[in-house]
Amino acid sequence: MMKPKIAQIGPYEVELKEGKRYLWCACGRSKDQPFCDGSHEGTGIKPVSFKAEKSEKAALCGCKHTKHPPYCDGTHETIEKIGGDF
Repeated sequence: MMKPKIAQIGPYEVELKEGKRYLWCACGRSKDQPFCDGSHEGTGIKPVSFKAEKSEKAALCGCKHTKHPPYCDGTHETIEKIGGDF
């Protein structure tokens, strides 16, 4: 299995709609960040499916190393400190 590619250092601020199902890109290769476009094929990494519990602005992980996918947990701050190499 390949490692996720860091799509961006920091979260993607997105507007989620209550009851809608989303596929968060976990591989970092999607051209439709932070959502999946199928670019994970052959990587061994699968997108994370989630349903918005309410309509709200959310911070979805851009570095792809969060411990709480799909939401940003601040892990990108560690990536900055170690030069972006996980």
